[in-house]
Amino acid sequence: MSAQDLSRATWRKSSRSGASDSNCVEVAALAESAIGVRDSKDPYGPALIFPASAWATFVTTVTTR
Repeated sequence: MSAQDLSRATWRKSSRSGASDSNCVEVAALAESAIGVRDSKDPYGPALIFPASAWATFVTTVTTR
């Protein structure tokens, strides 16, 4: 997967996270059918990039257990 420009990504936390809870992961839909995942405590730090299909499989797996 090619390098992604994350400067314009719109990051979001789970709706189940509290407004003041900074111990979360954030996700963003990126170009080329990719998903970015980062630590909300370090918004300028590194992000993991996954194919959207792999992220969908992960979310389905963890929500059905």
